[in-house]
Amino acid sequence: MLESKTKQTVNKYIVILGVSVAVSAGLLIYLLITSLNRQDDLFFLLNNALLGILTLGSLISGLWSWYKLQNNLYDLPLKFWLEERIEFLSRWLNRKSAKWSLFLIPVLYVLIVLSVHVYFEHRLFVEVLQTEESLVGLIVGAVVGLTVSFYVFRKIRKYQLDNLEFLRRLYQKLCDV
Repeated sequence: MLESKTKQTVNKYIVILGVSVAVSAGLLIYLLITSLNRQDDLFFLLNNALLGILTLGSLISGLWSWYKLQNNLYDLPLKFWLEERIEFLSRWLNRKSAKWSLFLIPVLYVLIVLSVHVYFEHRLFVEVLQTEESLVGLIVGAVVGLTVSFYVFRKIRKYQLDNLEFLRRLYQKLCDV
């Protein structure tokens, strides 16, 4: 029963990582296609390149975390297997770089919105930023979008920390047996 609950809880992390990996891969494909279609706009290409580098870092981090959580060593007893997962998740959720997410959310949001807006506006990057209507839309969208982004980030983080605490309680039960 403990093994089943443990694996179900770890799988919740894997699902979140899977979504993250899929979104990152999708965004990279979007960036590649739009960059190829707008090769004449240097600022658009720079925006997409910076966004692509950040997204690639996120994709690699997500794949590495997914691998670490999926890496099943079947010869380990459940107690040691769970201890390794708790240690990894604790480092992952409580690392100093986790605070970088608070900085990266607005940066990524602005870069993504600019890329999408400029691409579908069918004008040069500079022209879009000089249009008052576009700027007002971008500012209003940024306020709403960033509010939602931070709310979702907090909810996901709380969910992950609650699951980590649940794993710790399961580990404690396992140690008491």
